[in-house]
Amino acid sequence: METHQHDLVVIGAGPGGYVAAIRAAQLGLNTACVELEKDLGGTCLRVGCIPSKALLESSEKFHEAQGGMAAHGVKLDGVSLDLNTMMTRKTSIVGQLTGGIAGLFKKNKITRYFGTGRIAGPGKVVVEGESPATLEAKHILIATGSVSTPLPGIELDGDRIGTSTEALTYPEVPKHLVAIGAGAIGLELGSVWMRLGATVTVLEYLDRVLPGMDREISREAEKIFKKQGFTFQLGAKVTAARVEGEGCMVDIEGSDSISCDRVLLAVGRRPNTEGLGLDTVNITKDKMGRVEVNDHFATAEAGIYAIGDVIRGPMLAHKAEEEGVACVERIVTGYGHVNYDAIPNVVYTHPEIASVGRTEEELKESNIPYQKGSFPFMANGRAKALGTTEGKVKILAHKKTDRVLGIHIIGPRAGDLIAEAAVAIEFGASSEDIARSSHAHPTLAEVIKEAAMATGGKAISI
Repeated sequence: METHQHDLVVIGAGPGGYVAAIRAAQLGLNTACVELEKDLGGTCLRVGCIPSKALLESSEKFHEAQGGMAAHGVKLDGVSLDLNTMMTRKTSIVGQLTGGIAGLFKKNKITRYFGTGRIAGPGKVVVEGESPATLEAKHILIATGSVSTPLPGIELDGDRIGTSTEALTYPEVPKHLVAIGAGAIGLELGSVWMRLGATVTVLEYLDRVLPGMDREISREAEKIFKKQGFTFQLGAKVTAARVEGEGCMVDIEGSDSISCDRVLLAVGRRPNTEGLGLDTVNITKDKMGRVEVNDHFATAEAGIYAIGDVIRGPMLAHKAEEEGVACVERIVTGYGHVNYDAIPNVVYTHPEIASVGRTEEELKESNIPYQKGSFPFMANGRAKALGTTEGKVKILAHKKTDRVLGIHIIGPRAGDLIAEAAVAIEFGASSEDIARSSHAHPTLAEVIKEAAMATGGKAISI
């Protein structure tokens, strides 16, 4: 096995890993990246964020063509579904993006090793697989992401009962899909298959959909999703799921079992740290299985760092990207920081749901004095023109300083609108700062301005 020298070895080529590798190369480090999969981009790009959004967009267009555009005077007859073409489009988008990352690796002269990376001691990584090698480096960055969390009693068969990976490639539309978990994955993929014709039942152990989101927003989301056709069983403890004949059976404690065609397990994800060789160095994990790091992503072992889903914080691709950049910039320049209060979160249902900063519940628990303002999309001209008026923007600001503490949106294109909110929090803006900033008319962004004005009791259009 050959030995190669590098300044930095990144283990994992997901959003955190590949971005970190590129930034490190830009800063002059001789950088290598170890990744088992042929395609770069990690779970997010290959079997997560990107393919799911492609299917969400395609399924929404199919739904609109079936009758959702009648109010616009657009009438279509004989609409039919070509699921194979829809899946081919999804695969093509993924291929274009993974190919783009490969091109960036080549451009930045990043050495790629095919295989799994295992830490074999301080400054040493052993690659096992297609490109076996021993890598020696002053710096090692763990960016191995996460995997789906199992649930006791759920018998995954990789077909009828599976995770989001299988739900992205169903060969036909299920008659009845049961999603276990009412978080982003369950609701997004449930939306895809419901729009294409499936009956969708969502089982959630907690008493609400979208746990962790602002409760007022999640309550409104639940009402909207029910109108769309979702069936929810909240407070449902799933004890088993198994294949029976041509279908599946899901058992719920204290309730009747559910017969369905397919089961989607979507109860969250856990850090992917198995087989990394952490026992060969001074690295510890917390009770959640996450690698323990300090505020600068450094582990207790000098020269070894970790970012993304394997450390504390929300498991979000863009959070991993920010950490990757901050980590390598600190290695090279001594400076690097991530403002976790300004990391947005988006659920790509219809309408979209997005948030950044503190929820109202968190402010109450912390005894932080606040005032809030909200404004509905129903009162916005652009939303009416789009024909999508459900939802609102909610802004939470400090009662004494007016500094924005949290912004929560449920409504059309919330995932795009939240960027303004993230910038506002990053720069310590007040709600008055947002209210006094001119927003083009007619746009959906005016709802943010009006919500900011409402925080001070000065909303104009309602």
